[in-house]
Amino acid sequence: MRVFSTLAIVVWLTIGSALGQGVQFRPGALSTLFATAKKAKKPVFIEVYSATCHVCQSFIPTLAQPKVGKFYNSKFVSAKVDIGSKETVAFLDKNHLFVPSLPLFLYFNAQGELIHMAMSNNSADEVIRHGATALNPGTRTSAMRERYEAGERSANFLIDYGMYARVTRDTVTNIRVMNEYAALQAAGTYANQTNWLVLQKLILDVDNPLFQYMISHLDQYIKPYTAEQVKTVAENILMSSLYSSRGNQYPAPKIISIRNQLQQIGIEGRVANNRTLLPEVNAYFRAGQATRAASRMDDHINQNQFSTPEYLYVIRLFNRKSPDASDAPTVARWANKALSHAKNTTEQADLYYELAEVYRRGGKTAEGLKAAQKSLELAKAAKLDTKRNTDQLGKMK
Repeated sequence: MRVFSTLAIVVWLTIGSALGQGVQFRPGALSTLFATAKKAKKPVFIEVYSATCHVCQSFIPTLAQPKVGKFYNSKFVSAKVDIGSKETVAFLDKNHLFVPSLPLFLYFNAQGELIHMAMSNNSADEVIRHGATALNPGTRTSAMRERYEAGERSANFLIDYGMYARVTRDTVTNIRVMNEYAALQAAGTYANQTNWLVLQKLILDVDNPLFQYMISHLDQYIKPYTAEQVKTVAENILMSSLYSSRGNQYPAPKIISIRNQLQQIGIEGRVANNRTLLPEVNAYFRAGQATRAASRMDDHINQNQFSTPEYLYVIRLFNRKSPDASDAPTVARWANKALSHAKNTTEQADLYYELAEVYRRGGKTAEGLKAAQKSLELAKAAKLDTKRNTDQLGKMK
């Protein structure tokens, strides 16, 4: 009896100790975490954090509370992962997930499919509420598309759906949903605290009405939110638009407008010019305006001291992407100028090769043949592979 009583006490103490703990985050690789979840027939909870994030640190006591631990330890297999680790980055990339702020709560089924995400307020009840939501197929974030298609359009729902779309890198959905959200807002509320947070966290598109209002009324935002914060938010939206897949289709006037807006928020003119250079040049290419593309690049070259590799980059860009040969005289001038500064035989061989391409595009066969032969001679002297040279000469004859 004494042995039995002692054993019972040990078991009782062990159970009591477990119930008194906070969330039990399992160490080890994430692959083993999902294997454990499959065996336990439980979903997975992952907290994405950073050791240098003070907000993340403030959640430690909350996640250590017994009632939070009791809920999560009974319902989930849990882990916390540092945003700075290679394993975490690889995991997020593999699952096409973006982390807009920390800490981020991610919930998966045992098969590794995202079922819910949350950015929680720091209270035990809120943390538990997010876990309960993740367990409900009708309310978790993975059900939002179905709810949206069924007609749900409340402002809070659109904010949550926009965030879910951002975390899952669904930019098309994010833009559509946030445009609908903006349409619900009265003009007098555009600069309020909620919409400021929306601009900070959710808006990715310069065409969104909330951003269009902000860029036209900067003073309304600078006073309550500071000039530096306003600059950062506006810059993030402008740059995310410019370097997005949709930005790759912007016409030149829109890119010039973005350049002007970057300067409007306080970005130095030369920096704004550099950031918009290649998007603007590519826009001219798409529009069949090779001369304007060359003029824009020429202005940039004249304002900056180019190295030979930089010359080679832009010359190759024009040789491969220019829609016609109207830019050829300008590009040939760049190549000849770069040749006067080339430091070694390899650079000279590359430049003569590109110069031959410029002449070929421009219909100057004799000049092209001469440059191609010079490139071949230099390539042989530098013991380079000459296949491209012989192929080029074949096109010249």
